[in-house]
Parts: sequence; structure tokens; C-alpha cells
Amino acid sequence: MSGADPGDAVERVYAIGDLHGRLDLFRALMRAIERDHAARAPVTTRIVLLGDIVDRGPDSATLVQGCMRLSQRNPRFTVLRGNHEEMMVHALRGDLWAYRAWLDFGGRETLLSWGAPPELVADLPQMPALRAAARIVGREVIDWLARLPLWLRHADHLFVHAGLRPGVALDRQTPRDLLWIGEEFLDAAEDHGMTVVHGHTIHEGGPDVRANRIGIDTGAYRTGRLTAMGLERGARWFLDTGALDAREAAGAGAAARRAAS
Repeated sequence: MSGADPGDAVERVYAIGDLHGRLDLFRALMRAIERDHAARAPVTTRIVLLGDIVDRGPDSATLVQGCMRLSQRNPRFTVLRGNHEEMMVHALRGDLWAYRAWLDFGGRETLLSWGAPPELVADLPQMPALRAAARIVGREVIDWLARLPLWLRHADHLFVHAGLRPGVALDRQTPRDLLWIGEEFLDAAEDHGMTVVHGHTIHEGGPDVRANRIGIDTGAYRTGRLTAMGLERGARWFLDTGALDAREAAGAGAAARRAAS
């Protein structure tokens, strides 16, 4: 099970919730993070994306390619694996059942963002369509997604996509639980030995702050609200993009795609 423990050298962390193909919101939130960071004392800083950067929204291809480059250049830019990245990897590595399921789980929008022709994302595709889709996305991207860590620990906080199974040591957690767990984690009141910062479960009203966990998936792909949590020496604070009007979001997305081209 892959994870990371950078120790305490990084003094400020910004964790970002599920992006789901919303390049426009990612850029807006990164600008807000830059302003927030500049207003505080200068320290070493890490950005952590909590997974599910792909699917559902319109700009997964640009997001993935940009995040891949950033993580390769900057060791303090960390992308964690989400269940959507897991499904995408299984699908594009040749599992036809997973490919069909992934298309209906947001993968259709992801492939269209890579410029895939409509026949590759039609209902009940066959193996030739899967193989063509894998070529379009490319082995470099698929392998990068497969290598994404499942968690990152910083001081007394654990960053992970979905959560963890209560009462099970971190080194004995299964990838399925870290990527998919729901009520067993969300409803648990017990101390996990650290505060778990997670995405996966949408809480449209804002961050879901509990004694043992903090959920920051605010449903960006459908609400226009992408949330980040700042963490420094025990202090926590939140930043978000606000709920964008759907037309404004669409216009921002088009502008972002033009700027990236």
C-alpha cells in the first residue's frame, strides 16, 4: 500500500477536495491559495489534492496533464489517488467490464476531454474501443495515475481520499477502504489517532468538520464550489471558490482551455 510521510519539514499544507475535471475552479482556487499564502509568514508549503481529479467535469485531460507535470517538477505538490483514478486505470489497462462501468461513472466525459471520437464512448463498447481509448490517453498518463499514493501523513493529520476503516492500523488498511469507504467511517465517533482529512463524500453546505475527521468535498463539479483546507502548526482554515453561476463556470472553463492550448 503506497503512502507518504514527509515528516514535519513542511509547515503549511493546503489540501484540495475532489476536482472532477473542473479546471476553471482549480485555477480560481489556486489563485486564492496564492493570495492566502502571500498574506502569511513565509514557510515551506505543500499542496495536496485528495483524489478524483478526473471524470464528470469537462477538463479532465488538461487537469491530469497539468497535475502530472507539476508533481514531477515539485515534490511538494502531491496528488493522491481517488476511486475515479483507480477505475480509470483498471479500465484502460484492459478490463472491459471496468471500462463499461467507468464510462457511466464519469469516464465518458474524461475521454471526450482527450478528444476521443463518440464511438469510443458509446454504450456497451467492445475491446477495440477500449484499446483505442488507452492509446488516446497514453501509457505515461495511465502509469502515473496508477502510481499515485493512497495517503499522506503530516504531523497529526492524515490526508486520504475516502477515509479509513475504524480500528485498523494504517499499514493494514486496504486500498478499497481508503478509496471507497462510506458510512462505516463517516459515522464512527472513535479517535483514529490522527485527524483524517478526506474527500469522496459530498457535503454541499461546506466542510464537514468533526472531532476525528474533516471532509472537504463540496461537490465542485455540480455546485461550482471547490474547497481547500489550510493547516499550519495546529491552526486550520478554509478557502473556496464560492458557488459559480453555471454560465460563468462554462465561460471560465472555455477561457481556461484557450489559455492552456
